[in-house]
This record gives sequence, C-alpha cells and structure tokens, in this order.
Amino acid sequence: MDETITYVGLDVHKETIAVALADGGKRGDVRAFGQIVNTPTALVRMLAKLSQSGRTLKFCYEAGPCGYGIHRQLSAAGHDCVVVAPSLIPRKPGDRIKTDRRDANNLARLHRAGELSAVWIPDLLTRRCGIWFGRVLPLCAVCGRLRQQLSGFLLRHGFHYNRPAWTQMHRRWLAGLCFEQPIHHIVLQDHIATIEAATERRDRLTKQIEIMLSDWSLAPVVNALQSLRGMALVTAATMIAELGDLSRFTNPRQLMAYLGLVPSEHSSGGTRRQGGITKAGNTTARRMLIEA
Repeated sequence: MDETITYVGLDVHKETIAVALADGGKRGDVRAFGQIVNTPTALVRMLAKLSQSGRTLKFCYEAGPCGYGIHRQLSAAGHDCVVVAPSLIPRKPGDRIKTDRRDANNLARLHRAGELSAVWIPDLLTRRCGIWFGRVLPLCAVCGRLRQQLSGFLLRHGFHYNRPAWTQMHRRWLAGLCFEQPIHHIVLQDHIATIEAATERRDRLTKQIEIMLSDWSLAPVVNALQSLRGMALVTAATMIAELGDLSRFTNPRQLMAYLGLVPSEHSSGGTRRQGGITKAGNTTARRMLIEA
C-alpha cells in the first residue's frame, strides 16, 4: 500500500461534515481531523490544510440526500473522490455505538482497505433530467388513481361503460349521465374536473421531457428504447435517467444485478437453493420495467 496516500472519510450531514484520516501503509493509524461546516468555503479551507503535507488525498462519503455537490467540488480540485453505497458498507453485528466521528473513521479505514462499493455519479444534465422525470411519475399514478375512483363511484350507482374509456365517446357518455339526486351529479362533475386538471398537468410536464431530450446526450438511447413494446416516452426516459450510459456495464449480468433481477441464492456444501429475485439495486428502474 502506498504510504504517500491519505484516505479521507467524510460523514456528511445537512449542516456539518465529520472528517477522519487514514494514512496509507499504516494499518492502525486512523485519526479524526475534526468537524467542519457543510459549505463549499469550509471544504476549501479543509483541503488547504490537508494538502500542506504534499500527500495524495483520496476522499469518500456515503450517498445521501445532500447529493453529489461535494464530489463535484473535490473532483474539480483534482482530488480522487468516491460516493459509497450505504447498503454495501461492511458493519459489525455487535457494534451498537454510532457517532459521526466513528462513522468517518470507519469510512476512512474501509476506503484504505478497498472494501467500499462506489455508486455511479450522473452528470449534471442527467441528474436534472432524473429529478424532472421523477415529478412526472407520481402524476401518472395520480391520474390512474383518480380514474379508478370515478369508475368506482359510477359502479355504485349502476353505471358501467363497456368500451375503452377516456375517449371522446366515453366523455360524451359521462356528460349524458343522469342521477336521481342532484348532489351525485355535482360529485361526478368534481371527479371529471379533478381528472382533467391532473391530466393537463401531466401532459404539460411530459411535453417538457421532449424539450429536454434535445440537449441530452443519451436522447438516442431513449428514442431507441421506445421502439420496444410497452416503452413510451416517460418510461424510456426514466429508465435511462436511472441507468445512465449502458456501456458502463461490461456484460448483461451486471445490468441485471444492478436492477435486482438476478435470483437470490443460498448454497452450502452439496445443497443449492435459489429463490426469488434479489430486488437490490435501482428500485425506480426495476419498477419501470415491470410497468412496461
């Protein structure tokens, strides 16, 4: 192990960052640097202090709600930085003490040992697309739920449309319904108005996806996916925003493992047992595949 490298573990929170250092080549030499404010200015001051020794710095921190701003700032400064998958960090079963300092020390120690698994870091445009697409998906679910509520309301009053719904003919059928109680007609109109408002908002956000695709480097992959049955614009765009550049997977097995679509297994000795899929990895991308 190179003794000129210092491994830096960062335990990142919304307001503070706990910092720990692990010198290369010294197995037990892990020490706490202290705690700094989670701001770009404080991070620059910390880099200036750590760089005075002339050693190479390698940073790591857990993926979390704070995003990848720290990773981008450290990478722009010329330092190596990895964002770690929290679920894949080795933990001792009997360790019941958790503090920011201990977490930072543990990250620095494991990073030096090479025991951490890094997550994929999307570029800024892919990240923005993913955030925007994430706003469209709940609206699609809301529209479906509102339509089901309307269908249930009509069934309770003996009305059932035996043809494909939400066509022009279906809307004319809804407008011609008559109820014994005037309040029921008011409820019907409220259902329809709510559905139309949600549908209009969904369509408006979906239109923005088409505009964003013009500047996205992965747009050709999104267009190619839509040639598959069941893959419309929102599904294909969300899939690629979650998976990124598919060429980063060296073989299909890695892609299936990333999606959690490989079977679980418990084998020992001469016994081999395989169960259902692991459901590990990217939940959103796997859900998109199921819906498609």
